[in-house]
Amino acid sequence: MAERGRAGTTSAPGIRADVARRVAASVAAGCTLAGAVAVTVAVLAGPGPGLTGYVSEAGIAGSGHAATYRIGVLALAGALLLVAAALPPGVRVAPALLAVGAVCTAVSGAVTCSEGCPLPPFERTTVADLVHGGASIAATAAVVLAMAALAVSGAGTRAVRRLAAGAVTVALPLCATVGLAMLIVGRGALVGVLERLVLALTVLWGVATATALALCKDPHPDRSLR
Repeated sequence: MAERGRAGTTSAPGIRADVARRVAASVAAGCTLAGAVAVTVAVLAGPGPGLTGYVSEAGIAGSGHAATYRIGVLALAGALLLVAAALPPGVRVAPALLAVGAVCTAVSGAVTCSEGCPLPPFERTTVADLVHGGASIAATAAVVLAMAALAVSGAGTRAVRRLAAGAVTVALPLCATVGLAMLIVGRGALVGVLERLVLALTVLWGVATATALALCKDPHPDRSLR
């Protein structure tokens, strides 16, 4: 009876924590969708050069849709933090990587690049261009590494692990191809299309993972594995 009483006293905080994580996951899904829609609207409505340009060109100073773009990017940054908070206890590496990704995403949105978002080695860049480009690359790398960490984590739910494994399997070769294309080919339709594919995959993973976490009633379905 004493053991049952102790278990009863400790279950309420655990239930509240699980509810808080599910709420965070639900808000994360909404923020991801809202951020993606805002960025998409800014890119499609902006004066950018279509698929041959970078997504970030929608946020350059003077663009009529720069505010919409920045709001969307900040919403995506917030979504990453919320997903990190919604992950089950015991998941160690992925939350830190998602937090890094969120900070870098926020920096990418706050520091705008110059017209055309030039990047080395083929174009002359400013300090702001380097900060923006570096933050964007670091954000993407952190999120992809978080996917990999979740895919091999024994503390996560089966659905979250499978989503992460599927996403990272596609994201890694895409990111590698983008990096090589930027170094070898430079700005063009190839890099533009690949960049959009990576971002779309990241958004889909974020929405799917947040939804899976929000719907999960037991964050420890695989306790026997630990």
